[in-house]
Amino acid sequence: MKKENKKEIMKRIEEAGDSSNYETSWDNEGIPKSKEKAKIKMGRVSRATGARFELKVRKDLEEKGRIVDKWSNNVDLEKGEIVPAKRKFNPFSRVMTIGTGFPDFVAIKKIHEGTYSVIGVEVKINGTLSREEKEKCSWYLDKGIFSEIWIAKAVRDGRKIGIEYIDFKEKFMK
Repeated sequence: MKKENKKEIMKRIEEAGDSSNYETSWDNEGIPKSKEKAKIKMGRVSRATGARFELKVRKDLEEKGRIVDKWSNNVDLEKGEIVPAKRKFNPFSRVMTIGTGFPDFVAIKKIHEGTYSVIGVEVKINGTLSREEKEKCSWYLDKGIFSEIWIAKAVRDGRKIGIEYIDFKEKFMK
């Protein structure tokens, strides 16, 4: 983007509204996008809260005797197959997010010699899944990839946050 075009766009943004409450960034094609600074901060806080809760769920599953690992695959519903999850890269902070698969974790527990329980765990603070996520869970269960899929939901008890596990089969596949 040319420097004089950028100055002209910034001038228009300042004329249109309060530039102290908005932040402008440009995408790959040079198109400006304005975002409220309050919403940028809210998104940052929400991501951090979700990451902390995800860590708490992982520790809880490990305490219950399960071997837990990040699931790095996803489902392509159109093709009907498992594909590697796309990695997210932020060029400004030079951070690459690797664990973006669905569900978040795979948890394995030995039942007895030669038999294991393999479950998928999706971590959601509010416990709700989107339509696409429900379809992916159904696909995993129909193909027998996971014996169960749990949704880890945050439950408040005063100031303390507990974990409630919801079985996908019981709630959605009746």
